[in-house]
Parts: sequence; C-alpha cells; structure tokens
Amino acid sequence: MINYSKCHSVLITGAGRGLGLQMVKQLAAAPERPKNIIATARNPDDAVELQKLAKSHQRIHVISLDITSDTSVDAAAQTVEFIVGADGLNCLINNAAVNISSDLNTVTRDVMMKTFESNTVAPLFVTKAFLPLLRGAAAQGSGMGIHRSAVINVSSVLGSVQLNWGEGASFKSYAYRASKCALNMVTRCLATDLEEEGILCVALHPGWVRTDMGGPMAPLSPEESISSLLNVISGLTKKDHGGYVDYTGSNLLW
Repeated sequence: MINYSKCHSVLITGAGRGLGLQMVKQLAAAPERPKNIIATARNPDDAVELQKLAKSHQRIHVISLDITSDTSVDAAAQTVEFIVGADGLNCLINNAAVNISSDLNTVTRDVMMKTFESNTVAPLFVTKAFLPLLRGAAAQGSGMGIHRSAVINVSSVLGSVQLNWGEGASFKSYAYRASKCALNMVTRCLATDLEEEGILCVALHPGWVRTDMGGPMAPLSPEESISSLLNVISGLTKKDHGGYVDYTGSNLLW
C-alpha cells in the first residue's frame, strides 16, 4: 500500500511521460497521498496526459523544468518554493534521463557527453538547486525518510560494474551504463555530505519496464514497476541511506 500521508511534498522530474508520468498517476490516486505532487516536464504544454491529470487533481502542480538548463532549474526552484512554503520539500525524485543507443560501433563523444549531462550532471545540480527547500523540510523532523527529507535518484541495474559481465553484459550501451554508474557515485557522495542534516539519499532501480526507453520486451508494466517502487520509497529509512536498491527493496551490487 502506497502511504505518503506524512510527506507534504514530492517533486518528480521527467513527469511528462513514461515512469515519471506513472508516478504522478499513482500518487494522485493513492488514498494516503502527499499534500503536493509537483510534476515537472521540459515542455509542459506538450505533456497532454499530465495536463489532463492535473486538471482533475488539485494536488498536482505542473511546472516547466529543463534539467540541463541552469536558468530553468533556478526558475523551477523559485516556483516550488512558492508552492511548498515553510514546509520545505520532502522528497525529490530525480527521474528524468535519456538513453541513446551507443554500442562500441556507434558510440560517439557527443553521445557520451549528452548522456552524462542528463543522467549524471543534471541530477546533481537539480539537487543543489532544491537543497535549501530539502534542508527546510529536514530541519522540521527527525529520523530519515520521505516524512522528513529525501533525494531519490532513479538509477538502473545497468549502472552496476559488478553485474556488467557474462549474461549481465548483454545490453550494450556505453553511455547509459557509464552515466548511471556515475549517478550511483553522485548519490553516495550526496549521502556522505547530507547525512548529518538528516536528508536521505538513495539510488533506486525501477526494473526493466515497458516504456519508450525500456522497449516492448521488458517484463514489467509501468504500473507494476511504479507501484512497487513507490512502496519502497515510502518505507526507506536510515538503514537505506547511501544505498543502491531495486523496486523490490533488494540491495544491488555496485
């Protein structure tokens, strides 16, 4: 059961489609939902389904956010501050990402740089921009979890160095794998820096899901993945801080 009743606010990047949109749908439909669901999209006007959902749920706030633009990130942080007020931001889910096909034959310097910009660098700087609001929420609570303050970086099992061998190496993508591995390190760095302030930081793998990015052969539907993922997020505590877990709550090999 998804229970976010003690979480005043959740912000999800990349909520215009795919897993981000599914997160918004399920949080909005949950009986124990957050006070504010802040859904960001690079081009909100093009996110037709998200806009339709927001019109039927007062708790959903749709704002523009291009995670690779400092100007856009700063403007979004100001908008979110107005929405959450003195409560601060309880949960930031860095979900937005790209996956550009890049095996050994097709990978280019440009593909590597664009993928790192979106999948590794952007989550760090989005987190930095929202840190005052996360700290504001953390200052009002105790313990660790979404009831207080949390940064959830949506990673991937494909970012595991140890599992990229044998059968586990069948998916070929230099850019995506390397960027998610680097995101795991960013998550651990944030965890060491923010632990004393009570801000939970976790890297979370949503499973292989049937989305535009995951493809039609993936075993999980978006509904199955996100239902489990949101349940895991709601139950994260200090023991998970700095961890690398999947949508079932199991720890992954780095």
